[in-house]
Amino acid sequence: MAGHSHWSKIKRAKGANDAMRGKIWSKIARKIIIAAKNGGDPRDNLSLRYTIDEAKAVNMPKDTIEKAIMKGTGELGAENYEAVTYEGYAPGGIAILVEGLTNNRARTAPEMRTVFERNGGNLATSGSVAFQFTKRGIITVKADAISEDALLEAALEAGAEDVTNEGEVFEVLTAPAAFLKVRDALAAAKITVEASEVANVPNNTVPVEGEAAQKLLKLVEALEDNDDVQTVSHNADVLESAGV
Repeated sequence: MAGHSHWSKIKRAKGANDAMRGKIWSKIARKIIIAAKNGGDPRDNLSLRYTIDEAKAVNMPKDTIEKAIMKGTGELGAENYEAVTYEGYAPGGIAILVEGLTNNRARTAPEMRTVFERNGGNLATSGSVAFQFTKRGIITVKADAISEDALLEAALEAGAEDVTNEGEVFEVLTAPAAFLKVRDALAAAKITVEASEVANVPNNTVPVEGEAAQKLLKLVEALEDNDDVQTVSHNADVLESAGV
């Protein structure tokens, strides 16, 4: 469980029960609404196209996607959300970066503080944590689908920065601006992309195990359970011996 693990999140989402799946779809619908404000045609709106792909990856129904687009363009009435970021620490000093979309900052901020405090962490001031993370594109490819050397060659030629071996999968790392170009190039080369996102990747990780790992997981799950939260990133490298 590294600070980012899009592949594990996708697997959890696909295997989620109906209630959890509905919550995931609701979160992605907000992202679609935001993206669609800049145009409802994904051919002309790359942000919308990327978010629709994310929705499809977790089997979001087509009509739900279409309704979210129409809410964003104003065809079904306006829904206004704004991006928010919260920074804090889990027990043991693990850095936590939370990104969300809310229609009521006055509601979301105290909820975040409460979640941190109830789980042994604390909400920090703006800027105290964010510098420990870098935005990067992460494109996941099954390790048994292609050799690492072949993927590395194709990815670097398309403009990727690196390819890492994560065991079950390879992760192609890109600058945010190159993310869609690299993903499209891999698809054109008939390389199946299992998951993809632009994520907050920790610049350095801190090994965590035992009780500290359990507390971290509990805090992350509590934050992710909040309807306004989109992503939770941390800089812990949770060791296998932690059993999480």
